[in-house]
Amino acid sequence: MTEPVFFYDFSSPYAYMSAHRVDEVLPVAPRWQPIMFGALIQSIGKVPWSMHDGAARDAQMRECEQRAAALGLPLRWPRGWPTDTYSVLVLRAALVAAELGLLREFSLAAYRQGLGLGRDLTDLDVVLEAAEEAGLEPAAVQEGVARKDIKERLRRVTDDARELGVTGIPTVYAGGALFWGDDRLTDAAEALRDENPA
Repeated sequence: MTEPVFFYDFSSPYAYMSAHRVDEVLPVAPRWQPIMFGALIQSIGKVPWSMHDGAARDAQMRECEQRAAALGLPLRWPRGWPTDTYSVLVLRAALVAAELGLLREFSLAAYRQGLGLGRDLTDLDVVLEAAEEAGLEPAAVQEGVARKDIKERLRRVTDDARELGVTGIPTVYAGGALFWGDDRLTDAAEALRDENPA
């Protein structure tokens, strides 16, 4: 069974929900891969629902709140979400956490700070609180987010995701196919089982 990949960033409420269940839904643990969704959509000319004002956006936000509540997850929209709170800083911190073997732990802590508590992940202090919560040394993360190789790696993994065909988040790559959306996790799980039947 090939290793699935879970593509995400920290601005998407659907990715927030998927992050809390992807390891349980898939029959094999995926590799978590944070990407710059903002750069991705800019490069492919996509405008997500969250950037459209109006009743449709408001209805989708209410739907997200209901889905999160059904999963037992708090959902508080940071002020100015999503454009004012879109954070490359937290994505760089996630790559530092990956180097230190705590990517999943950091990602869940960052989601808790951001969409869980409604805090601004462009704020270094908030990101460092998430790092500490995940068991990371905040000073190491603060140093790491400024590293040139971390910045280049984030650009590279985002480019790789685009070349693979990722157009939205969360997306799971499984069984040679892409499954976009929190509601497609079970489809990704079935693709993995079909690839390697018992």
